[in-house]
Amino acid sequence: MRMCSIASGSSGNCIYIGSESSHILIDAGISGKRVEAGLRELKLKGTDVNGILITHEHSDHIQGLGVLARKYAVPIYVTSGTAAAIRGMKNLGRIEKELFVEIGADVPFAIGDLEISPFRISHDAAEPVAYRVACGGKSVAVATDLGVYTDYTVDHLKDLDVLLLEANHDIHMLEVGGYPYYLKRRIAGDRGHLSNESAGKLLCRIIHDNLKAVLLGHLSKENNYAELARETVKLEVQLGDTPYQPGDFPISVASREKMSPCVEL
Repeated sequence: MRMCSIASGSSGNCIYIGSESSHILIDAGISGKRVEAGLRELKLKGTDVNGILITHEHSDHIQGLGVLARKYAVPIYVTSGTAAAIRGMKNLGRIEKELFVEIGADVPFAIGDLEISPFRISHDAAEPVAYRVACGGKSVAVATDLGVYTDYTVDHLKDLDVLLLEANHDIHMLEVGGYPYYLKRRIAGDRGHLSNESAGKLLCRIIHDNLKAVLLGHLSKENNYAELARETVKLEVQLGDTPYQPGDFPISVASREKMSPCVEL
């Protein structure tokens, strides 16, 4: 099993997870050409993708979906609310309705040998979910666009081998930045995005001995930067009520422009 970020950030997100025989994308929020280039780096083609799992309908998660769906006829796994929202959009072009496979939060399903568990997230979208993926006794998760997290969220992120976790913004950069007030409130609200500090606090609740890697993702271009996100999360772990130290496992940051190194399990 392996996982890597093809792109992650407020301007576009696409995460690859796969085994020797099954390959999925979580979101397609970058151009089809960029997705194809990322797949080539993984020695894969668009025809190798067995499914695209969509978290929600915002453009930074579905920008390339129409192109990929038409070119490769790849199944699109979505909640019913997200499917309805996507069908109402004109900018994606025509997507055959037969490609939509409706799924529900807390209802596991399989794509080949990948066992997938969608779970609810708090975000201002129609019916958003995050995904946990397991294969061969290993498990990974992609958890972004979290306005807040709860015990429910923590339960779905326990005992992972690899986690891609949102660290969207620095609270102080957001407060003093140039965004209008309503947008600042949206981002910092319960249906917005997770701050660096909150990401670190959430991480403290799910760290365990076998956690192999943490990848911080969905960083804001205007209200964050990679080193600040990483150091803030590490500080929360260092100061948190946990026996672990930030050096006990690798914490890296997914880039909006480049692919992350592949984590092999």
